[in-house]
Amino acid sequence: MPSIAENIVQTLAANGIQRVWGVPGDSLNAVTDAVRREKDIEWMLTRHEEEAAFAAAGEAALTGELAVCAGSCGPGNMHLINGLYDAHRSRVPVLAIAAHIPTEEIGSQYFQETRPTELFRDCAVFCEMVLSPEQMPRLLEIAMRTAVEKQGVAVLVITGDTASQDAVSDRVPEVRRSSPVTVPSPAELQEAADTLNSCGNVTILAGGGVEGAREQVLALADALGAPIVHALRGKEFIEWDNPFDVGMTGLLGFASGYRAMESCDALLMLGTDFPYQQFYPEKAKILQVDIRGEQLGRRTPLTQGMVGGVRETAAALLPLLERKQDRSHLEKSLDHYRRTRAQLDDLEKQGPGPIHPQHLTHLIDELADEDAVFLPDVGTPVIWASRHLHIGPRRRLIGSFWHGTMAAATPLGLGAQAVDRKRQVVVLAGDGGLAMMLGELLTAVQHKLPLKIVVFNNAALSFVEVEMKAAGIVNFGTGLENPDFGVVAQAVGMHGESVSRPEDLDGALRRAFAHDGPALVSVAVDRQELSMPPKIDAKQATGFALYALRTVIAGNGRELIDLAKANARQLL
Repeated sequence: MPSIAENIVQTLAANGIQRVWGVPGDSLNAVTDAVRREKDIEWMLTRHEEEAAFAAAGEAALTGELAVCAGSCGPGNMHLINGLYDAHRSRVPVLAIAAHIPTEEIGSQYFQETRPTELFRDCAVFCEMVLSPEQMPRLLEIAMRTAVEKQGVAVLVITGDTASQDAVSDRVPEVRRSSPVTVPSPAELQEAADTLNSCGNVTILAGGGVEGAREQVLALADALGAPIVHALRGKEFIEWDNPFDVGMTGLLGFASGYRAMESCDALLMLGTDFPYQQFYPEKAKILQVDIRGEQLGRRTPLTQGMVGGVRETAAALLPLLERKQDRSHLEKSLDHYRRTRAQLDDLEKQGPGPIHPQHLTHLIDELADEDAVFLPDVGTPVIWASRHLHIGPRRRLIGSFWHGTMAAATPLGLGAQAVDRKRQVVVLAGDGGLAMMLGELLTAVQHKLPLKIVVFNNAALSFVEVEMKAAGIVNFGTGLENPDFGVVAQAVGMHGESVSRPEDLDGALRRAFAHDGPALVSVAVDRQELSMPPKIDAKQATGFALYALRTVIAGNGRELIDLAKANARQLL
């Protein structure tokens, strides 16, 4: 009879798991030894367990299939928690194996003792502890099935001594995700159609839930004469080659998306939990479609909420709609978008002075492969990616877009790159985020993952500085004294370059993208380049004015002048 650890690993292999990301430890020895003897699974050693959890999340985000990470007892599995929060909030299926202290020592304040089931409960759809062979493989099967059905994190806590015991069953369960079809009732669909038919100006807000429903959503937009505003997580599924798209709204968005929602009589939300209440229209009727009923009405009061898949619901709703003959709302929104887009594109042009981050992002977009996977770091790289990357039908855009944690992009990229080493994976890293978990570079080299990392190096926590400015606070504590990241990359065995002059940028990116291994280009970008949100309220305007006054009083007038020069051209 195999040990419980061997049964776990055999089950993972039978379910198509090819990698386990983690850091070994004595309480995890039985599991790692079982992985060593399983020819179909690779142990992906990372330099930090947080990195392991993010890498598993990146793998799951790219494939849609279950990915696995592991950590030893106490501090080991505690390090997993931030990456698991990200996977949980991004709704990707990840199984975390969290080793625990010896069974007989639980509750005695033993060395490295924690309460893992309590720690992980908030970031998991399943979290249970294995204390006896009789619980297995049943609990493993439940954990895997819950992760794939609920698209979230399952944590299996198991003591090291239990993992080493002989299993009482050698059953190897196989788990496959079901494909239910969920559609609102006919009465609900008719009610929604009546509302939409009676309203003049309709706008669609599309989120990540429109994945796989592109054709049906475009058909709805055509029938309703509705511009489509996309949330960040909907960008990769609905923006490209879309005659109804008018851009994003929200803090990362721009004016045309905001105006299309502000001027509508009815807003149809499809597969989105867009969180910023201040960007919803105040007087419009709002209808929301989401596969998860608990999402309905969470952000703004609804006229009607419907539980259903976007593709199935849109297809069922379409025959009930009267095609709108008045297309003026759509035409005005598209015209506003064309003008807004032209101004954004103009920002991509490099003039004299420091390298514009918009120009850098534009070059990345032009030089990257047509099936590239992009991973922008939380902070200003996400802003530039959302505004200046074109995500076509074969490209992907993955990131910590809901949990919003620094340092996520590179480890997410490791997971995505491990899935397909021939596919180009490009990380748009912030200098603060990269430095936070610099050991990721060692992981890329050790596993020969040909990840491409472009560092937006502005020597600051620049998004935090924007937030300070908006609050009327003089920037403080945000400056970074960085090493030469290009030299650091070379020191660990990567292709590494650093660029400070615009004329050197194109060649450096081409060399990095052509390199057959991991590569990093650190680019000195303008610290004062400020991203303007589509809506600035009175409080923010007052904050910026107060920031300017305090900056002058503090003797930093030159900073204020540089900021004004950098951003006068961004007012849309």
